Amino acid sequence: MSVPWSRETLAINIGQDNTTYDNSKARRKQSIWRVWKRLSRMQRSVILLILLLGLLSMLYIIPVMQLEWAKKREMSELIKKKTFFFRTQSKILRSKLLDELEQQQKAKQQLSDLQKAQDSLASKKEERQLNIQIRPEHKFDNPGEEKVFFQKIFKAGGIQNKKQLAVINAFSHAWKAYKQFAWGHDELRPVGRTYQEWFGIGLTLVDSLDTMYIMGLKEEFSEARDWVEKHMTLDINQDVNLFETTIRILGGLLSAYHLSGDVIFKHKAKDLGDRLMYCFDSPSKIPYSDVNLKTKKAHPPRWGPDSTTSEVTTIQLEFRDLSRIFRDPKYEAAVNEVSNHIHNQPKKDGLVPIFINAQTGEFRTTATITLGARGDSYYEYLLKQWLQTGKKNDSFRDDYVEAVKGMQLHLMRESEPHKLLYFGELLGGRNFSPKMDHLVCYLPGTLALGYMHGLGDEHLELAKKLMKTCFNMYNRMPTKLSPEIVYFNMAPGAKEDLIVKPADAHNLQRPETVESLFYLYQITKDKKYQEWGWMIFQAFEKYTKLPNAGYASISNVKSITNQGFRDKMESFFLAETLKYFYLLFADGDPIIPLDKYVFNSEAHPLPIYDS
Repeated sequence: MSVPWSRETLAINIGQDNTTYDNSKARRKQSIWRVWKRLSRMQRSVILLILLLGLLSMLYIIPVMQLEWAKKREMSELIKKKTFFFRTQSKILRSKLLDELEQQQKAKQQLSDLQKAQDSLASKKEERQLNIQIRPEHKFDNPGEEKVFFQKIFKAGGIQNKKQLAVINAFSHAWKAYKQFAWGHDELRPVGRTYQEWFGIGLTLVDSLDTMYIMGLKEEFSEARDWVEKHMTLDINQDVNLFETTIRILGGLLSAYHLSGDVIFKHKAKDLGDRLMYCFDSPSKIPYSDVNLKTKKAHPPRWGPDSTTSEVTTIQLEFRDLSRIFRDPKYEAAVNEVSNHIHNQPKKDGLVPIFINAQTGEFRTTATITLGARGDSYYEYLLKQWLQTGKKNDSFRDDYVEAVKGMQLHLMRESEPHKLLYFGELLGGRNFSPKMDHLVCYLPGTLALGYMHGLGDEHLELAKKLMKTCFNMYNRMPTKLSPEIVYFNMAPGAKEDLIVKPADAHNLQRPETVESLFYLYQITKDKKYQEWGWMIFQAFEKYTKLPNAGYASISNVKSITNQGFRDKMESFFLAETLKYFYLLFADGDPIIPLDKYVFNSEAHPLPIYDS
């Protein structure tokens, strides 16, 4: 039988165990120290260096790890926030889509109601006769209705033939270069692949809006429309020319509004019109030529005291349309006062000098009389104002008819040897010069338009003869492109009808000849006018097109090897020239009916009113 351990025995044993442990620990310390002492100095240094590096590494790694942990926590929080944001936006987007679907359903219902109303009106002869001409200020209560009506009249972006598609390709080529190198600026410099400013308000972009709409270029139109809304600024310290700004910018905005029904164009037009109105604050009410858009201070041109006659008389269509849209008579009243003043001034059988003083309101009697630069569009707007007002103001018609007779009496001649009919100039108002600007080639179209509206067969015959001359200004050049100015040979026995001086041999891609071809074809349906136009279009493609950089004016139409590119693509090449080509080549009924709309001097269609 074993004896249990006593407390004393246990205490002795435990004490012995502790003593043994302490002795062992001491021996280990002694052993480590002994090993350390046995190491050489170099070995000790190496070990100390390793320990130091380890310590430094720990001091570096720990903060880096803490930073990484912090970044992970931030990323986790960011992911949570983005998830919440996207879920919220998704709900908003779904809500917007539902709203848009609901609006589309309402629009379809309104369109159906409008169609029913139109069908009902069509069954009533008397009401149908009252509805021959467009009356936006009475007919449309909102932009949507006007857009629907416009689209029923126009075949914008409809079935297109090969020639029209070629014109669209040309426009797209020019627009691509403008967008790449000059987006939002006034004009493209295609040779330098950059831009230049004139007024600083997106001249080419605004001038081209209705061309894109008519051609059915929806994406390009939408991008340009967004720029107008978000980036077009008119409150800038910049002088602008009243005439150029009115026909290009104001006309472009008004036409874009009538085509699309988008109110952003309407409001921009009003803002611009209000700023331009300060030009009319002259003693005679003949407008000054220039105005600062920000300070609203108007003044005569920098080069002299007089305004240009064509410039002060080629703003009426646009300001009158602005009054009709907003039902505010002040714009129309201002331009009517100008028209009435010019109407009462002495003329030479309806012909006017090319300069008028804004202070006195009197013509410079020693100024040249011409149908070209500084005189041309005065005569054009006499006819078109008569049409725009529903043929109610006969003073416009009477002044136009008198002017046409004056042209025939004082300016009309025939060249030698082929008897090409042309209109020269009266230098100083007295001395005849056989000089004719390409600008005069608007006149065949205007004469034909007058014939269409009942002004007599002689107007059409005169239009056809002058149209032939304008075509020969292209056809007789090696490039098949017209010079800016020609002189006609008057000497019997001459071998060539046309004389082109070196300084006048440039071509600016002007629209006037194509414009007149469009009118002559629409009114006569003679296919030769389309054929002439196709020849001219191909010449533009061959001699003015730059690879990947749009189109450029050229310096010498008489050379097929060294035509010389000019570093400028005019805004009117897109706004007018290509638009008139597209309209000229259309099959069947005109895209834009000439009894419903009148084109301004920059080819922007504006509605004809009934009063």
